Amino acid sequence: MKRIITIDLKDYDKTMNRFQRPSVRGVIIRNGKIAMVYSQKYDYYKFPGGGIENNESHTETLVREVSEETGLTVIPDSVKPLGSVLRIQKSLAADNEIFEQENFYYTCNVLNSVEPQSLDAYELDEGFRLEYVEPLHAINVNRTHDHSGYVHS
Repeated sequence: MKRIITIDLKDYDKTMNRFQRPSVRGVIIRNGKIAMVYSQKYDYYKFPGGGIENNESHTETLVREVSEETGLTVIPDSVKPLGSVLRIQKSLAADNEIFEQENFYYTCNVLNSVEPQSLDAYELDEGFRLEYVEPLHAINVNRTHDHSGYVHS
């Protein structure tokens, strides 16, 4: 998959150990709007998706994560690679560690029905909910609203 961009904060010592966390994200478009996960607690939008577990394929992870976070069911045959974004920065969770996350983005279609979410503790705390939004709205919220207390991982 082609890398779209690398975001390197260069806020770390290159001799530190690296913690790598690859993940997948779904780009789901319906009627000109994008399916996004909205954090009610911290007032931000993100693409649905998350970390690859065990020996999951990217498609298996995408299906699982989109279902958990949004209740949407990805149609596996519709999954198409879009590109990846690599983020590198000093870890916020561990001293003397570099956090490196490559997010693999895929376009995909979903079934029309929406099932209940299956959120973990931090997602419940943040009040994750599915919203179909205009892309510029999500960008505006993420760039201009106060996300006090939020620390991205």
